[in-house]
Amino acid sequence: MQIAEPLQIAIEELNKLPGIGKKTAQRLALHLIKSEETYVDNLLNALKNLKIKLRLCNRCFNLSVEEFCNICQSNKRDQQTLCIVEEASDVIAIEKSLEFNGLYHVLGGVLSPLTGVTADSLHIKELILRFEKEQITEVILALNPDTEGETTSLYLAKLIKPLGVKVSRIARGLPIGGDLEFADEATIGKAMINRITL
Repeated sequence: MQIAEPLQIAIEELNKLPGIGKKTAQRLALHLIKSEETYVDNLLNALKNLKIKLRLCNRCFNLSVEEFCNICQSNKRDQQTLCIVEEASDVIAIEKSLEFNGLYHVLGGVLSPLTGVTADSLHIKELILRFEKEQITEVILALNPDTEGETTSLYLAKLIKPLGVKVSRIARGLPIGGDLEFADEATIGKAMINRITL
């Protein structure tokens, strides 16, 4: 059966989203066809605004609307404790646990020699500069418990320990090979509370 070209194009584009297979993409496209025009317009505007209005925080590289994200701007956060994560989605996951009140640093990935991701590809230089400018006394490494996350954690621990900063890693509780963004709040909360010193 031949599918109308606009529908086919919509399905193909939706299928490019992570976690969206062809059938789900088709279901979403058909849902949009049946939806009110105002809903579709609002959705399109929301998607456009993701690219237009969001940027990376100049301090921690979290997502932000302004030069600095709301976490970096808050004077209620513990300014001496820094949690290092892979992506902004990890900040969201940890914030939902309500167990961490410090600052973050988003690396923008993890070391992966097989795919060409080196220390220069990540926000590691900016991380080291933060130790010169800020009074950080503790670092929590909250990277995914997979090979790349472990490699990156060990690399960062070797860089940071000589600076006289306490370095710990979130406790195991997350499945090996799992992603922080998919863990529930309670699991992340327990992992933050039971972190281990490296």
